[in-house]
Amino acid sequence: MLQYKKSRGETEITDKIEAAFLLAPMAELGHRALRELLEEFGGCDEYFSEMISAAGLLSGGPYEKWYIDNGPCPRKLVYQIVGSDAEQIAKAAATLEKFECAGIDLNMGCCAPLIRKAGGGIAWMASADRAAELVGCVRPETKKRLSVKLRIGFTDDFEYLVKFCRRLESAGVDLITLHPRTAKEKFKRLARWDYVGALQRELSIPVAGNGDVTDAAGLIRRTSGPCDAVMVGRAAVRQPWIFAQARNTLARIEGADPSPVPEIEETGLQFLELLARWQPPDFHVSRARRFFGFFCDNLKWGTYVKNLLNRESGLSGMERVWRQYFSSGKDAE
Repeated sequence: MLQYKKSRGETEITDKIEAAFLLAPMAELGHRALRELLEEFGGCDEYFSEMISAAGLLSGGPYEKWYIDNGPCPRKLVYQIVGSDAEQIAKAAATLEKFECAGIDLNMGCCAPLIRKAGGGIAWMASADRAAELVGCVRPETKKRLSVKLRIGFTDDFEYLVKFCRRLESAGVDLITLHPRTAKEKFKRLARWDYVGALQRELSIPVAGNGDVTDAAGLIRRTSGPCDAVMVGRAAVRQPWIFAQARNTLARIEGADPSPVPEIEETGLQFLELLARWQPPDFHVSRARRFFGFFCDNLKWGTYVKNLLNRESGLSGMERVWRQYFSSGKDAE
């Protein structure tokens, strides 16, 4: 679990953060099946759930129990809430407070048009006053760690970012994760990791960084830089062993055996099995397509396999395609 140093009133926690590895919250990916797969490789320090709609949770939708499933390691799970109404989000936090978890995270960084137009995600960054009011509503509802994931903002204005984050800190936030891009910038624009270190120096609470970590070497490099934790998203889907490889490299003694080469075919089959076990049938195809959209990058003919998988309407068909590809010997050509 990510530990931190924070003073609030008479309470001070002084545990030191050391090489904290976090899984980013990802729509249609941050579910239990992926967490189970990552745990098979040794796991990471904390898993952030995929976005949980405050309104959906409170309305008792038919799929909410799947979103709030805290397995396989409840003590390492952080629930992320998305919404546009402070009162609703506070009530959602109070509901999630009842489950075992490491903390509650508020989404202030999602740039999806529907969420932004509704006043959620990055829309909260338009007003530091409004964002601080949200934190003030949520803070009394949970005794667990309260964090916020955000971007630089709508423009490249570091001064505004610092003022914004200081307001959140004063309102009771314990951790901030910065994805150092602006609202309009896509992944082609390199993440400004220097902003992560600069923001860390401005705040008394921990700052985690997220963005452009593509492999274990990059994860190690970012961990050794000026931040308290590193959050990984797409790379952890592409390489579910990324945290284990980074951890093994950091702990390796000279002359020790290197990390074993992952079995790509077996890992894909294992994910399909976990998906069938831990997600509802209505989610199977969409979640499988999302996963293999990244995981197929490990294959020589990845785009070809993605296309074949996307034509299938069920997990059994996807399993057949996956097995046939490896039995054909194409990946060994």
